[in-house]
Amino acid sequence: MSTKNLIDISRELADAVDTISFDAPITHVYNSVMYTWEAHANYLDMYGTQTPREALLIGMNPGPWGMAQTGVPFGHVPLIRDWLGVSGTIEKPPIEHPKRPIEGFDCKRKEVSGARLWGWAKERFETPTQFFSRFFVTCYCPLSFMEESGRNRTPDKLPKAKKQELFPHCDKALRDTVLYLKPTYVFPVGAFVESRARHALKGLDVTIQRVLHPSPASPQAQHNWSGKAEDAMEQAGFSI
Repeated sequence: MSTKNLIDISRELADAVDTISFDAPITHVYNSVMYTWEAHANYLDMYGTQTPREALLIGMNPGPWGMAQTGVPFGHVPLIRDWLGVSGTIEKPPIEHPKRPIEGFDCKRKEVSGARLWGWAKERFETPTQFFSRFFVTCYCPLSFMEESGRNRTPDKLPKAKKQELFPHCDKALRDTVLYLKPTYVFPVGAFVESRARHALKGLDVTIQRVLHPSPASPQAQHNWSGKAEDAMEQAGFSI
């Protein structure tokens, strides 16, 4: 059983992956937990201390207009700031990409995935207290990767050698998170996170069920994402 809380787990992961270097075509790497630490830790302190939880939702890595700005997974600014009430000073990454500026809670760009996920949570559960009494939302990898053009590169598209260097740290943090929160259900958001969750959580008594990613790049997510997500949860035996 893990004795580490979520703040310990998150900081340990952020420190570990911060030492990894990445080569072209990746030119910029943001470690969102580091430069958003005050807001990120506030999120964990406000909503991550109650255990056990029924269900854990897991995102892949920070979106450029979401967690990269707020330190909260799927962190669409209006919902994180105004509904969750998370706040805190947002610093800058050491090397900022000119096409991916960090503006923190002043960011006006919409994080579509976050608007859908947290919008569903708000509509379905009305208050953060009701949502977090059953759920927690975390992120598999705290790093976001950009090419010179500003194009996002997701962790599943990294070279094999870098995956082998990065993923064990993320796997360990995910396993520690599950040991701390003790969920019955684990809902990875998307196929990549499902594959990592099944690897990292092997041997633990949890039900793992993939949920459709709410990304605008997913044609299936364009209509009734929330209904499809709930259907997947119910297939696993989880009742909303």
